[in-house]
Amino acid sequence: MIKGLWGVINNPVSLVNVFLVAAIIYLSSAVTGVKGASGPITLLSTTVSRDANFRPTLEQSGDWQTVRMRVTAYCPCRKCCGKHAKGITASGYKIHRADTLVAADKKYSFGTEVIIPGYNNNRPVKVLDRGSAIYGNRLDVLFDSHEQALKWGVRNIDVKVHR
Repeated sequence: MIKGLWGVINNPVSLVNVFLVAAIIYLSSAVTGVKGASGPITLLSTTVSRDANFRPTLEQSGDWQTVRMRVTAYCPCRKCCGKHAKGITASGYKIHRADTLVAADKKYSFGTEVIIPGYNNNRPVKVLDRGSAIYGNRLDVLFDSHEQALKWGVRNIDVKVHR
């Protein structure tokens, strides 16, 4: 196990990926002449998933960036949200029937808009919740019933995130 600046990395391939991303950022800033103090630098991050088949990707276009994410589903029931579930999200929002919202890692602030293919007719939804199993490039989409959440399943898809 190697301990590094970004946390614990226990996969040598992931460590190589981190160094490659750092090298790309360094070289691209050297070629363009962009310096941290004189202008914005876009940093790319790679999240290590426990799923060996999951490959994160990042693409930027205008005010939206496309991120490969693992998207699961939940409903406001006690099975999904715990025995003390009261239908209130981590942001304080009271869930109503037919609501569409997303639980995301804290790196996505409440109110961040995302477009998830196959959810909410491909229209933007807001991050209004958190979850103990939601970290890195993972999202949890809200459904009215447990059956609908199970039907969604687990999907590794490209999600658009509003910057």
